[in-house]
Amino acid sequence: MSRATMLHSHQIALALAAALAVACLGSNALAQAPAQPAKPKPAAAAPAAPAAPQPTLLGQFGDWGAYTASPGGKKVCFALAKPSSSKTAPPNRPRDPAYMFISSRPSEKVREEVSIIFGYGFKPNADASIEISGANYAMYTQADGAWVKNAAEETRLVEAMRKGVDLTVKGTSAKGTASTDTYSLRGLPEALNRVGQECK
Repeated sequence: MSRATMLHSHQIALALAAALAVACLGSNALAQAPAQPAKPKPAAAAPAAPAAPQPTLLGQFGDWGAYTASPGGKKVCFALAKPSSSKTAPPNRPRDPAYMFISSRPSEKVREEVSIIFGYGFKPNADASIEISGANYAMYTQADGAWVKNAAEETRLVEAMRKGVDLTVKGTSAKGTASTDTYSLRGLPEALNRVGQECK
């Protein structure tokens, strides 16, 4: 995969992650707010930048959600999860939320591309890795994202993920903080099946 394609994929992933975070924070805030009569709100100032595309939840399957969105008018479908546990060394270092995506983009003929947003920036040319069922998959990094370095291994990785219980993702930030994130794979096969139905 070219650097330009990876950057484009990363920008889509960031926009979708931001939209999901806003949607989740908004629904959590609504769920926690006490019921009050609706009051008219003053008109808000127009946003400086266009809003991120709002993904649509196709279904929640265990720890994985299946989503679709159309950034720039091009349909994207993806399975998404947050880590079930995260550790940093040194401990408790701050970072933005981490996400794992498995995306399909029919207009680009991309199917089940694995990517991760780590929640921190990497040094240029830094590597990261995924460990599952005794196998290790090297990842190429750019900004705060990572993709499988050897595209020929991606299908094997996704098959291992479909059959696995969990996987571990490791990386080291530009500031030298090492992270180990564990992702549960409960519900992933069903989420990927739903993604495949939506983005053929």
